[in-house]
Amino acid sequence: MKSGQASIRDIAKALGVSVSTVSRALKNHPDISEETCRKVQEYAQSVHYRPNAMALGLKNQRSMTIGVIVPEIVHHFFSSVISGIEDMAYGNGYRVMICQSNEDYRREVINVQALMDHRVDGLLVSISKTTLDYNHFSDVIQHDIPIVFMDRVCNEISSDRVITNDFEGARLVVTHLLERGCKKIMHLAGPQHLSVGRDRFEGYRQALKEFNIPLDEEYVLRCDTPGKLHARRNQILSLAPKTDAVFAVNDFTAVAAMRLLQDNDYRVPENIRVAGFGDDPVATMVRPALTTVEQRGYDMGKEASRMLINRLTDDKDKNFQTKTYPAFLKVREST
Repeated sequence: MKSGQASIRDIAKALGVSVSTVSRALKNHPDISEETCRKVQEYAQSVHYRPNAMALGLKNQRSMTIGVIVPEIVHHFFSSVISGIEDMAYGNGYRVMICQSNEDYRREVINVQALMDHRVDGLLVSISKTTLDYNHFSDVIQHDIPIVFMDRVCNEISSDRVITNDFEGARLVVTHLLERGCKKIMHLAGPQHLSVGRDRFEGYRQALKEFNIPLDEEYVLRCDTPGKLHARRNQILSLAPKTDAVFAVNDFTAVAAMRLLQDNDYRVPENIRVAGFGDDPVATMVRPALTTVEQRGYDMGKEASRMLINRLTDDKDKNFQTKTYPAFLKVREST
């Protein structure tokens, strides 16, 4: 018998008892004496016995495993989401399998299939930037596997959702800039097919409308990563002399914009104010510290996990719910 591969049958043979005795002793069944329970459990521990999760899943029709798909594990927001998911899941007896799409639709499809192959009970998903087709999620639903979407949601699939009020967060930060006298505010926007990118743009537009400032499409650039910002640096710098402020769809792009401006002799906030979204730790590491919008990643992950577990343990036919977390403006030196 190899260490780590012991079965209940192996333990029963080694101790000279029945398989059923071992099975019940491992669970401290009242029909089994304390002495036998102790011997069985000590021996099981010595040979590193682990229950066969697949066999238990077949018996119970549940794997007690939750699948998670996020765009990037290294991103502070998503790592916070994962922490919340795990705390809730493990506290309720579930294990967690984590995959990252790396913002790649094809990898997201592979992740979904891999998690289904491992018989997860449900999925927690934040979709990738490149996902435009949602058949892989429809297939999950058709297999009676519930999904909860987080942050980046899929409106084409009926499901539970956990989101930030991205519209209001963007409206708050742009209103803050307008109240400080800014009139020409550049928006470094995210993909508009994603709910977060679209809602943050709409919040930007609404704030301008409330101050009777017409939207100037020239000042809206599809630019949501430092790499894309670098590719459009000449365009940004050509607009900079007429720009009062920059509002970026996320903090990494905002910080990259700040550095580009500073490297070209613009002072922040004296010449141009800069704000982001997400309250990543990098926001307080740069100088000047970045004004941004807080996202409660840990709480969102914990709530998404709770909603999925409730869906698994309660009535699966109950109405879908959307939990929306409020946005909080964090004013710092950059504005």
